[in-house]
Amino acid sequence: MIKVIGVRFRSAGKIYYFAPGRFEVTGGDHVIVETARGVEFGRVVMGPKKVKEEEVVQPLKSVIRIATEQDRKTEEKNREKEKEAFQICQEKIRKHELEMKLINAEYTFDNNKVLFYFTADGRIDFRELVKDLAAVFRTRIELRQIGVRDETKIRGGIGICGRVLCCSSYLSEFSAVSIKMAKEQNLSLNPTKISGVCGRLMCCLTNEQETYEHLNSQLPSIGDTVTTMEGLTGTVHSLSVLRKQVKVIVNLEDDEKEIREYKSDDLKFKPRRKKAKISKEEMKKLAALEKE
Repeated sequence: MIKVIGVRFRSAGKIYYFAPGRFEVTGGDHVIVETARGVEFGRVVMGPKKVKEEEVVQPLKSVIRIATEQDRKTEEKNREKEKEAFQICQEKIRKHELEMKLINAEYTFDNNKVLFYFTADGRIDFRELVKDLAAVFRTRIELRQIGVRDETKIRGGIGICGRVLCCSSYLSEFSAVSIKMAKEQNLSLNPTKISGVCGRLMCCLTNEQETYEHLNSQLPSIGDTVTTMEGLTGTVHSLSVLRKQVKVIVNLEDDEKEIREYKSDDLKFKPRRKKAKISKEEMKKLAALEKE
């Protein structure tokens, strides 16, 4: 076991492990640490705890120091300088007539590097742009092409639920989201209903997926033949998964049929174990939503 702290460098960003070293670090403290990008200013979001050594990327670097008031002022100055850097980079992009959309500019704490994040439809030859930027800032320049999900995470916004976007408020990493999740949860497969601000499938589809998979495994599928508590046979018409209720087209005497609602526990059927299926037409129509 090894003692570590968890540090974030941006809101809802990935948590990185560092060794507290000789410092008494607690959650909420700001610290100065060395990363692959250089010296960085971060916030402790996970106080000291012990984890298995295999869970940590070696070598584990130690905290350089707990951030001072001067460090905080330096960080604030960097945030102001980033706004200016963003404007300069936009002007240079227009000058070189590059088909790219600038998303964010970021200084490392020690000003050893300036990172520019952008989106583009394909590969961009930005070698001349980097030369121009290096001449202006006189430091290392790095341009990173990101996807639409990362763009939305950086920019933030409000989702259709009326709350701050999950990706920019608490999700540190993106989970794999598939159309089958929407099918499993009996949601409309209308792209406008299940896609987020970024235009991709909503991350929140993963929140209840495990519950729906468990409940669906205990329910019949639509179209299955079931036997009711009265001994009648029928065909499943529709399901209310969370309430575990099933509407059944019951076969009565004289070839009459009637729709009745039952609790799943009051029906005899073979529990399904298969995953939700999607037609080729639905898959083709919605495939673009799964792309990063």
